[in-house]
Amino acid sequence: MTIKECYQKMGGDYDEVFSRFRKDERIQKFVLKFLDDKSYELLCESLKSENYDEAFRAAHTIKGICQNLSFTKLYQSSSQLTELLRGGKHDQIDDYVQSVKEDYLLTVEAIQELDK
Repeated sequence: MTIKECYQKMGGDYDEVFSRFRKDERIQKFVLKFLDDKSYELLCESLKSENYDEAFRAAHTIKGICQNLSFTKLYQSSSQLTELLRGGKHDQIDDYVQSVKEDYLLTVEAIQELDK
């Protein structure tokens, strides 16, 4: 799978990220680093222990990384979750947590298929 196909599969904006990075190799280098980021694990652990301040920070980090890498689908869901957590609306997050999980897994799966 090419980097452009990876972006198509994950619901990302390849043209946007290409306009910033200018080379597929550079894009791929940073996309692969996403797999090493522990923010999603921290988000899950924090939500499980009801540590909403830490969950907010983790969701916010995911949002920022996704914005920088133009992972549009995951950016949108993590942004919605971030805003609910920022507003203290913990009783409204379940559907958004599920969306982030689905989008995160889709993104990771697409990245893992690069150059296969």
